[in-house]
Amino acid sequence: MMVSETEYIRQDAASRVQVLSEALPYIQQFTGRTIVVKYGGAAMKDSNLKDKVIRDIVFLSCVGLRPIVVHGGGPEINSWLDKLGIEPQFKNGLRVTDAPTMDVVEMVLVGRVNKEIVALINQAGGSAVGLCGIDGNLITARPQGEEGIGFVGEVSSVDIKILETLVNNGYIPVVSSVAADESGQSYNINADTVAGEIAAAIGAEKLILLTDTRGILKDYKDPSTLIPRVDIQEARELITTGIVSGGMIPKVNCCVRSLAQGVRAAHIVDGRIPHALLLEIFTDIGIGTMLVGSQFTL
Repeated sequence: MMVSETEYIRQDAASRVQVLSEALPYIQQFTGRTIVVKYGGAAMKDSNLKDKVIRDIVFLSCVGLRPIVVHGGGPEINSWLDKLGIEPQFKNGLRVTDAPTMDVVEMVLVGRVNKEIVALINQAGGSAVGLCGIDGNLITARPQGEEGIGFVGEVSSVDIKILETLVNNGYIPVVSSVAADESGQSYNINADTVAGEIAAAIGAEKLILLTDTRGILKDYKDPSTLIPRVDIQEARELITTGIVSGGMIPKVNCCVRSLAQGVRAAHIVDGRIPHALLLEIFTDIGIGTMLVGSQFTL
């Protein structure tokens, strides 16, 4: 049976109203709460996905949540290294960051990627301000410590005053994962780590990692084996048993560390799904894996 155009429009409108109705309790629950979003992966490279992520972030701000965006930019860094004749090198999954590479990382993340995200948020109706870890002494870095990787850093401390000033005045901070040590030497820090430490320091309601996988899978080859929810102990067991492996281990560890420091929930979400942020935060079923503390209650 053919559905008339008028009937299709009516059904579509009804579906949209249902979605808004389902979202209302979550909007009420999270109004005034801080959400830290790590923005990366395909959602940064695909222009259609990028537009939807930006709109989602602005939507969060418009309905009373306080989003903070943390980003990396690996593919863009590789592109500029290639243009400058510098061969990218990796060791144990970490980018080897010698002095020339660090210059490119800082230039690309702080000067290019960060400002593009800020501009897109502003164009979509938000009010974004771009930062890196150096600004306002937001992040103090220390060397990661592994030999032969150069200026790869870890988070030594976080000073949230500048973030609080911005979010309290309605701005959306956009933070690139470059920071300096006490001597002023810049370091490249994993963006997941930065997002987790910022979420913990500011007492975020949620940490959300946008990735290129559905979430934690019992079988990494089968998206239908998504594990929708785990607590800290279960997450650690998944690593011990090898169900969580490879590049997912640091993401899960980042979430566990943030939960242990007081973040209420952490989410690993597939950023390739349009409007993944809104689907995870504002729907009953969600779309990714939510990690919670052992004492979590609804």
